[in-house]
Amino acid sequence: MRTSRRSDSGTGAPDAHEVLHRGFGWDVPEWFNMAQVCARRWAADAQHAAQTAVIACGPDQPDRSHSYARLQEQANRLSNALVALGVGRGDRVAIVLPQRFETAVAYMAVLQMGAVGMPLSQLFGPEALAYRLKDSEAVVAICDAGTHAALQGVRGDCPMLHTVIAVDGGLTPGSPDLDWGTLLARQSGLFELVPTRAEEAAVLIYTSGTTGNPKGALIPHRALIGNLSGFVCSQNWFGFDPSDGSVASSAVFWSPADWAWTGGLMDALLPTLYFGRPIVGYNGRFSPEVAFELLARHRVTHSFLFPTALKAMMKACPKPRARYDIRLEGLMSAGEAVGDAVFAWCEQELGITVNEMFGQTEINYIVGNCARLYPARPGSMGKPYPGHRVAVLDEQGRECPPGVPGDVSVHRLDVHGQPDPIFFLGYWKNEEATRGKFTPDPSATGVQRRERDEVLGVPRHSWCRTGDLAVRDADGYLWYQGRADDVFKAAGYRIGPSEIENCLVKHPAVANAAVVPKPDPERGAVVKAYVVLAPGHAGSTALVRELQAHVKGKLAPYEYPKEIEFVDALPMTTTGKVQRRVLRLQEEARYRAAQASG
Repeated sequence: MRTSRRSDSGTGAPDAHEVLHRGFGWDVPEWFNMAQVCARRWAADAQHAAQTAVIACGPDQPDRSHSYARLQEQANRLSNALVALGVGRGDRVAIVLPQRFETAVAYMAVLQMGAVGMPLSQLFGPEALAYRLKDSEAVVAICDAGTHAALQGVRGDCPMLHTVIAVDGGLTPGSPDLDWGTLLARQSGLFELVPTRAEEAAVLIYTSGTTGNPKGALIPHRALIGNLSGFVCSQNWFGFDPSDGSVASSAVFWSPADWAWTGGLMDALLPTLYFGRPIVGYNGRFSPEVAFELLARHRVTHSFLFPTALKAMMKACPKPRARYDIRLEGLMSAGEAVGDAVFAWCEQELGITVNEMFGQTEINYIVGNCARLYPARPGSMGKPYPGHRVAVLDEQGRECPPGVPGDVSVHRLDVHGQPDPIFFLGYWKNEEATRGKFTPDPSATGVQRRERDEVLGVPRHSWCRTGDLAVRDADGYLWYQGRADDVFKAAGYRIGPSEIENCLVKHPAVANAAVVPKPDPERGAVVKAYVVLAPGHAGSTALVRELQAHVKGKLAPYEYPKEIEFVDALPMTTTGKVQRRVLRLQEEARYRAAQASG
């Protein structure tokens, strides 16, 4: 990417966002490889090779720092091993690993040989693993002790999967699987990069599958370039001086986001390595105490903390700087709306303005805030990041006026008419779903509408719909309304759950909340809230009335939850999003059962 030099510091001037967009343009080379820019170039630089790439840590484990030279040498050994196993260009290699040094090695190894990395969460059960391994036709899977047994159990359902590599050893005698350490020790530490075009596939990431079977989004190498403007903006320039791009601090990154999903891989691991900085890889369960301890111990300057994590941290330790040495310079959040209560806590108690952002697996890092360059507004998704042409569209593909909700959509071309590199290549073996993701641009001429993208096969002048609803205010900020299938009507009123959930979380008794429609024979539906209580609070009829009054006093009368159910936990996707669909279907099933019983 390239930007024009700016004469002002960009610290909140009203036109800073417009100036940023106008002077920004993409510079995507024909040949580009993620591993080359994330590891090989740093290892080849004598001054940078010894610098830390990954700080590996975990419960009851000493911290271990691994240099860029070590990362590249290990990746070379694994690449050679994979070649010897018959893995070729374009083959899918499943990486079923948590945050650890070997995970970074696996990605660098797979990417530099032209193969396709397929991240799989350790939280997946047997059916979820088997579906993705079989659908992707993965030929090799790399795992550790936490998922080895699960992989062994599904191998019979995955005929293309011929090899499993176990990182932690412990293989039984006669096991057909390969031990990571033994395998790499036999290989050379030198490997020649396989040149890849920027348009070639690099990663296959499956969507969360909250509606129907998961779809595999094929991500090209160029998508990393498309991510960078958003990463730099959301991380408050990531330790660089925004006036001239010079290094202003020694950045250290950490996020609890699983490296097996887009937020952890494309928003944390890969961009941190791209800039040659250290990333903390914590192989353990998240807790607020662990988060604060890691931030302090490793002097973390930049982080991605999703809203559920921030809410838990706020409730567990309201005054963290009284106990911990917090040095945050940049903080991004995504997945759900943060809400003004958490936003204010981050400013007052963490000493940092949280930059909310929005993106999808298919088109990541497209909208967000950048407190360093333009004001962040509490609860807002922000504005389009440089290089992305974003609009809120109605069902006919027309742009909605301010204040009218519509589908957040991204144009295939940027504001200068050049292709936006952020886009995925399409859904794996699902051309129909790929075409259905795009809407022709009604403002394009007849000739422009006939111009087709060579890879996607869709019009170059088209919009990619996210399926997420938002409204745009008069200043261009977007405000999240929920998934298209999360928004509902109750007694004729249109209800967006996020605003009510945010209001509930402001109450000291509430740790988290999810709002869904409960079927009602007279009103069609009523507002129902599932509430997870904060430590030290117990559910009661009195608390229900208190929470209802709390919402009534802050929102419209029709928005308060007519019913509240206290639960121990909310159903979540592996990416930290609340699965409102699960709760909605539960309410519908309860309603049908009640009707059947008379």
